[in-house]
Amino acid sequence: MRILLTNDDGIHAEGLSVLERVARTISDDVWVVAPEADQSGLAHSLTLSEPLRLRQIAEKRFALRGTPTDCVIMAVRKVLDRKPDLVLSGVNIGANMADDVTYSGTVAGAIEGTLQGIRSIALSQAYNHAVRKTVPWDVVETHAPALVRKLMKVDLPDGTLLNVNFPNCSADAIAGTEVTSQGKLDFGLSIDERTDGRGFPYFWLRFGERFGDFRAGTDIHALRENMISVTPLKLDLTDYSVHDRLARALNEGAVA
Repeated sequence: MRILLTNDDGIHAEGLSVLERVARTISDDVWVVAPEADQSGLAHSLTLSEPLRLRQIAEKRFALRGTPTDCVIMAVRKVLDRKPDLVLSGVNIGANMADDVTYSGTVAGAIEGTLQGIRSIALSQAYNHAVRKTVPWDVVETHAPALVRKLMKVDLPDGTLLNVNFPNCSADAIAGTEVTSQGKLDFGLSIDERTDGRGFPYFWLRFGERFGDFRAGTDIHALRENMISVTPLKLDLTDYSVHDRLARALNEGAVA
């Protein structure tokens, strides 16, 4: 089996090293094409106005000056002589759940793999943001190998990817694995205005305390209960519950 790894935290991220160790428990044909620098929050974006600079740093290991989406495209269309059998994106520092999946470069790497017709899984590790250095990577290293093997055997329809989140706890405190739906978090970004040395204003986006829907069955609830969350996501964004209602509204009074 050929496995392609990417991420959004960059080629030197600890989570990518963790993911590589996980992948090597499954196969010895593991390739890495990851961003040269941190690309967090860039979602499913392409680099169109700048060249893509590719640098080989070891056997089967490449850094690209581009986004996670660029990395998967470069890997499939240029670096590899055939498509990989599996794309693993991550392991992200911090959970990617609820509405945040729309911002996530980690999820975007799996989205692009899915668009290329490859089974793809995004993996993220929750941690305490107040103590950034204490990311419990042992949770992923302990539980991801068996979980990924199981997920590889599941028959998925075209256009579906899997978003996996590991809770912030010790490896032996994991309460199980739950198939979940996306939860709902309120908007957590604010504008932090500052002033540079010449007196001109500049701005940072700042994360604040998040509140939301913690109902059972959601990814948010699962992580709060020390459960590993597995959420199937679809590329088709059509809202079918509104489709027919909208068609009827637009056809009312229409001339045949």
